[in-house]
Amino acid sequence: MTQRALHLVAYDVAHPRRLARALKATRAHATGGQKSAHECWLTGTERKALVGRLRALLHPRADRMLSIRLDPRLPPRLLGIAVPPEPPGFRIIG
Repeated sequence: MTQRALHLVAYDVAHPRRLARALKATRAHATGGQKSAHECWLTGTERKALVGRLRALLHPRADRMLSIRLDPRLPPRLLGIAVPPEPPGFRIIG
């Protein structure tokens, strides 16, 4: 079974249309986050696909994108009413 790891995916996009497309692509994998920084539980294959999709959507000179695998040994630091990230539950119905 492939293990998912918590990644931080963030971007800074100059054009509103590209921003909306990047948000849609990232939110498909996000479990939490803010406007342009998202917590995503991804396998290696899913991460490569997401980064490839964002690279295709974003302008190489005008936009920026960052994807970082977070260290699972370190506890999350939360402020305010934040909820710690949890791996999404999956249910197979057949």
